[in-house]
Amino acid sequence: MQLIFPTLPHLAALVRDHIQILSQDCFVVTGEGLSANEAAEQRFVAFSAAKAALAASGTVSLELAAVGTPMVIAYNLGLLSRLIIGAMLRVDTVTLVNLVAETRDVPEFIGKYCRADLLATALIKLLEDPHAQDHAMQRTMELLGSGDTALADRAAKALLARL
Repeated sequence: MQLIFPTLPHLAALVRDHIQILSQDCFVVTGEGLSANEAAEQRFVAFSAAKAALAASGTVSLELAAVGTPMVIAYNLGLLSRLIIGAMLRVDTVTLVNLVAETRDVPEFIGKYCRADLLATALIKLLEDPHAQDHAMQRTMELLGSGDTALADRAAKALLARL
């Protein structure tokens, strides 16, 4: 197994420090020194090559859906942020693929549920059934359209239309 860690250039050293303990082949992809388009293309190549992804919540879920890479979403929050956001949240999911496709096919582990044991179990399950999210990803891309508006802009417009 090879592990690919797409990250931002300013986080590359931190990522490399943390993955030193892994015994698998690891690659850090930053897009450093590339134009924005070239960096995005490099990221999409990495996403396309992956059998599964562990990703932070946000636009990255749409990028993964665009190339058909199944995912598990993880995002940790501090206790105060959890309490404030939890009190304000009006939806039972924060993953854009789940919101746009009106599904709960993409597992998410937010705040206190962002734990290694839960993430590992979800990733193993995903690798055993990598097509479980196909419909949700295809539906998301269908609903967002394939115009030349940036993916994040299309997602925002789709979500705003439902509010």
